[in-house]
Amino acid sequence: MFREGLARVIEKHPGLRIAGQCGSASEALAAIEACGATVVLLDVDLGAERAIDFVLGARQSGFGGRILVVTAGVGDQEAIRLIEAGVAGIVHKQQSTDVLCSAIRQVAAGEVWLEKTYLGGLFRSVDRLRPATRARLTERDRTVLRLIFQGLTNREIAGRLDVTEGAIKSSLRHLCGKLGVRTRAQLVKVALEQYREQL
Repeated sequence: MFREGLARVIEKHPGLRIAGQCGSASEALAAIEACGATVVLLDVDLGAERAIDFVLGARQSGFGGRILVVTAGVGDQEAIRLIEAGVAGIVHKQQSTDVLCSAIRQVAAGEVWLEKTYLGGLFRSVDRLRPATRARLTERDRTVLRLIFQGLTNREIAGRLDVTEGAIKSSLRHLCGKLGVRTRAQLVKVALEQYREQL
């Protein structure tokens, strides 16, 4: 009932279309490519199945879309595992559908959406291994990363810093190269694991 009700609400939002619905992770793995989904909304409560298994299975099958977890709540350690596995965001079911639709659009555009309530737990819980030498973060690097952790888009970060959106994209490319990552999600993960004392 929750899934069907949510689908009806989402379809009322401009530019969003429901490509398909599935009642289990195994069914979804078989359907995601055929239905042409860009973003998968994934619940953590899947009964006997685990959300992390779906995420890993989707990546192994070559799914190139984004996965957004929609949950009533998830522990810090499970949130970390999901982020490490490649989910693009975590949204609480307590949020409004307007917030959810904003999150869908944001992750579809290549951004990351993370509930702020998880940031403290992530900072406390990530068990990182520090490399012998690390890249040095500039003050601009640290500022941009802090704003990313707040869930801001490139445009919003540009507005905060009074620069162009292109300048922020350039900063992100520079940061990804400096930290040896390719995606925004990987950038967040590595920054939390290896540079949190600087942030």
